[in-house]
Amino acid sequence: MSVKSSTIRTWSLGVLVIAFAAATAHALTPGDIPPPISLPDQTGKTVDLGKLEGKVVLIDFWASWCGPCKQEMRVLETLHKKYASEGLVIVGVNIDSSDKKMNNFLKATPVTFRQVRDKKLQIASRYEPSTMPSSYFIGRDGKIRHVHEGFRKNDAGKLEARVKALLAESPPN
Repeated sequence: MSVKSSTIRTWSLGVLVIAFAAATAHALTPGDIPPPISLPDQTGKTVDLGKLEGKVVLIDFWASWCGPCKQEMRVLETLHKKYASEGLVIVGVNIDSSDKKMNNFLKATPVTFRQVRDKKLQIASRYEPSTMPSSYFIGRDGKIRHVHEGFRKNDAGKLEARVKALLAESPPN
């Protein structure tokens, strides 16, 4: 390996470490107010978190290339059907590069909860999900209460327990 390629590799690694540190330093955490979404869902209605105050909101970042997203999507659909009448609102935020990829995924894994496509990554850049999928649980008080990163089969019970606990809390006055 030449000195030049070694220097470039070291410099590149340093840039990645700095970028990762910067991203994690600003990532949203419990207690933060979630950034607005302001994108249209699949029906054309703009998702406005301000209008969802008093509800429990689960914002889920996903992509068609993400294997665990497919598993999680089925769990989220079950939660939506089971708890929407109690005040749960789920918003999927897709980060794919094309409508076709998102639509093909949703055709194979249909869901009835709201979906927005963040084609310019304007929402993802504010939430800074560390992995796909990443879920942000927002309490009735409008604050982020929990961030769930990734998805494994045994996470289904954890997600439901989190939803049930947030729904059991009294709405703010």
